Amino acid sequence: MKRYQNLHQIHQLDPIQDHQEICRLMAGYEFPWDINRALEIALFRTFCVPSISALLDKTGEFHQRPQKRYDDTALTVAEILKWGYDSDRGQEVIRRMNHMHGHFQISNADFLYVLSTFIYEPVRWLDRFGWRPMSENERLASFYFWQAVGQRMQIQNIPDTYEAFERYNVEYEQQHFRYAQTNRLVGDSTQNLMLSWFPCWLRPLVRPSVHSFLDDRMLEAYGFTAPPAFLRQAIAYSLRLRGRVLGWLPPRKQPKFYTDADHRSYPNGYQLTQLGPPRMLESLNQGTKPE
Repeated sequence: MKRYQNLHQIHQLDPIQDHQEICRLMAGYEFPWDINRALEIALFRTFCVPSISALLDKTGEFHQRPQKRYDDTALTVAEILKWGYDSDRGQEVIRRMNHMHGHFQISNADFLYVLSTFIYEPVRWLDRFGWRPMSENERLASFYFWQAVGQRMQIQNIPDTYEAFERYNVEYEQQHFRYAQTNRLVGDSTQNLMLSWFPCWLRPLVRPSVHSFLDDRMLEAYGFTAPPAFLRQAIAYSLRLRGRVLGWLPPRKQPKFYTDADHRSYPNGYQLTQLGPPRMLESLNQGTKPE
């Protein structure tokens, strides 16, 4: 079936040697919308850790410039997925990340957890709502891809296997998810950003819908009110229905990375030199190659 021609191509590739190409096909062709949504949930999950939310609250970026912070994060991830971490653009965005992170005291454990969410949240989302789940080749390729990115970010003690890193992800959440005021502050700012994408009259209806994507442990860590059970069920049903419909459509012929979309922060397009907090841009751009 033509719908599975990309999957057939992926199965001809090696998840260790060819993980960059496999991840490019997944993010650009097979699951572009789903992976973006899963990474939004991954972002929300990291704010449930008080040590992470406290740092983000202190920087003020999520409160002062939430749309730019959102777009810059999404564009950074999309640049790496689209071009590969060893391309000129991939190396540059990783350099910029390392420069920004170097200004803050961030524990290696927190770095490891955030990295793990980029692997396992898309897997879990697609298991629930995708037009198909990730294949074994795709899961392994995602692991090796983000492991390589983590190494280039100087993250230490990255687990050697997919299963071991997944255990780390689950155990870290069990140990570190708990309520903190900074969780709520950063969560509210991010939630308000998402609500701003909708007309004013619709926002009271959208807010509980956002909460429907958060599990009970996340709701408790934020101090958010649990949404009605029927709303959770209705949204889950709608997403599963969407997945079934997509399964009957032909494969995407043109890629749809986040880099290719219109961005509220950059209505006229963007350059890598614009990514990052405004107060850091001068130092970030020293030595940057012209585009």
